[in-house]
Amino acid sequence: MPVERYEGIRLGATPEEIEEEVERGVLLSTLDRAIGWARKQSMWPATFGLACCAIEMMATGAGRYDLSRWGMELFRASPRQADLMIVSGRVSQKMAPVLRRIYDQMPEPKWVISMGVCASAGGMFTNYAVVQGVDTIVPVDVYVPGCPPRPEMLMHGILTLQKKVRTEEPFK
Repeated sequence: MPVERYEGIRLGATPEEIEEEVERGVLLSTLDRAIGWARKQSMWPATFGLACCAIEMMATGAGRYDLSRWGMELFRASPRQADLMIVSGRVSQKMAPVLRRIYDQMPEPKWVISMGVCASAGGMFTNYAVVQGVDTIVPVDVYVPGCPPRPEMLMHGILTLQKKVRTEEPFK
């Protein structure tokens, strides 16, 4: 799994070296970057596990993989307290309106991760009862492939989403 590394902040001893650091932007930042960093570090996922992928999602939050390293240890049961929806598993036609209602109840800004091939494209269930891709119901930001995807893959998808959140403009 790729690890994101930042250069350390090294302040110089002389006023000229400190001025160089300030001009480089180490001590100062824009409001957009500060808000992006804060949003990235405080995502609260909504629990929306529908099938076998939900077990892998639960394993990602457990002690071995520990999502709390990235500020995501609080899986929320209420959509009004969550800003990330992880759709894990197949979505039936009966569950689609419920999924959309939960998405609509989430506060802005909100993001969606489609976890597993069933949520992303219907998987092996090519019939009338299963939605062929959750992106027909809600906008998806990151797709995590696999059947079921391993916790490492979900963590990579979360890190990809965090990079997207950090770099997007907070005020549109």
